[in-house]
Amino acid sequence: MPSYDSSRARFRLADRHIAVFAHLMDGENPPDELWPSVSELMQIGLVGEEGELAPILRDLLGALAAPLVLATAEVTGEHGKLNHGVIVGKDAMIAHEAWPGDEESEYTPIAPHSLVWELARMVNLQADEGATSDVSRIETTMGVLDTALSALDQGQGDEEATRDLIRRALDEAGTPDEPQRAELTELVMAMNAMWRITVAWDGTHEGERAAMVRALAVWDCGPRGYWVREKPQEPIMEGQVGPESELCLVRTRNGVIWEKITDLLPDKEDMVDA
Repeated sequence: MPSYDSSRARFRLADRHIAVFAHLMDGENPPDELWPSVSELMQIGLVGEEGELAPILRDLLGALAAPLVLATAEVTGEHGKLNHGVIVGKDAMIAHEAWPGDEESEYTPIAPHSLVWELARMVNLQADEGATSDVSRIETTMGVLDTALSALDQGQGDEEATRDLIRRALDEAGTPDEPQRAELTELVMAMNAMWRITVAWDGTHEGERAAMVRALAVWDCGPRGYWVREKPQEPIMEGQVGPESELCLVRTRNGVIWEKITDLLPDKEDMVDA
């Protein structure tokens, strides 16, 4: 069920509610399958009897209708994949965050100067002074990673048994060499989440208007620190990566990752509509 907090102009909305807004903003009647969603929005006063939209939605809908920049934070962890992000509009900046098991995401206006902080918070970027690792670079293939992750799933909560399964899987794969092999075992064991931040906007390429994309992929391995996935290089297109694709992980301190997040964002002169 959708809801909103008028004191902070924040909303809890599912994708189906956003779809209703899109149809109404275009002057269209939502299709039949969306009418239960329309009814829910009417119950809380965000949609009127004639399909009119509540004034409190102005900033959110303005940003959704004409985004200048879209920043998405895709986080894969224990509860599966969650999609967060920030929509940068001309007059407002809206953060949205999902919650495991919930259909709705929370949409909240944020201050422009807090954009990098919000993205870092969404991926839980933390201080890592106490993190240790025996190597700083690991090179293997995506197929080997899949093998290690399959072994992790088979461990059934027994830490030593799981570690042994991963070691044996990597030994059979024959890559990477030691000490990278031992470190990859520990990274898979310690992993909190894999996350990727992608930033997209309208820019120019070779003098023509084009969609521009920058992305950063990171493993959060808790006591083993943060590891930037340099290969496969982001952004990745569907079908581009297979078992033989190179995998390269580089140990990276949190301060450097903060800078890399900052570097994803376009400058004003990079954007066509700025």
